Amino acid sequence: MKTLDRAVTDLVIANRILAHEGIVDGYGHVSFRHPQDPNRFLLSRSRSPELVTAEDIMEFTLDGRPVGDDRRPPYLERFIHGGIYEARPDVAAVVHSHAESVLPFGIAPQPLVPVIHSASEIGGPVPVWDIADRFGDTNLLVTNVEQGRDLANTLGRSAVALMRGHGFAAAGATLLQVLRIAVALPKNAKVYMEAMRLGPVKPLSPGEIAIRTREMAVETPATLRGWEYWARRCGCGHMLADNFDKSKPA
Repeated sequence: MKTLDRAVTDLVIANRILAHEGIVDGYGHVSFRHPQDPNRFLLSRSRSPELVTAEDIMEFTLDGRPVGDDRRPPYLERFIHGGIYEARPDVAAVVHSHAESVLPFGIAPQPLVPVIHSASEIGGPVPVWDIADRFGDTNLLVTNVEQGRDLANTLGRSAVALMRGHGFAAAGATLLQVLRIAVALPKNAKVYMEAMRLGPVKPLSPGEIAIRTREMAVETPATLRGWEYWARRCGCGHMLADNFDKSKPA
């Protein structure tokens, strides 16, 4: 089990990675389920991911309430995270992004499917959540518990749900897994979009998805290599755990 300090540090690294890799900009966020209390999660205060430090991390209950007397402004869409953690006990980390390359697949009939091996963990066709289906005209932001739960219902057992006209929410069993998913998803969308210009596209088969996903689920030097690579690229190498290759990121 991770210590709280280590979980916070890894969450800071994850924020910086997502910003450096262009998955989030001034907006978007990543969270981690509290390592000692599954009914809480860790998420930064309302701040651009590239600037997040350990001091910015707050604790929330699954209904999005800050723990204790923490009055710092939180992200409006913390309910995305709480809704998914509440519905999915197997999920330890959540990313919300507005990556533009995935947006077409949330507003057009063509489903987003994995077409490159690094995107196998997104699974089969990615479900699309349309906030208007249940809540009518809104600002498209997930700003309350009911909306967060409805999004989690669309996510179901999937790893990703697209959000119509908005972005995506990704869920992972580990922080490293959700980073892999979040980084690979826009790349997959770009490759798929380009390939469709050339003719019919052959996506990954269910068997290929299953094999690759099983391989990536095992923490090995090969899978952990991405964590070190991304952390050092974004200037967080000094924040890695000692012997990081023998210690799973939160």
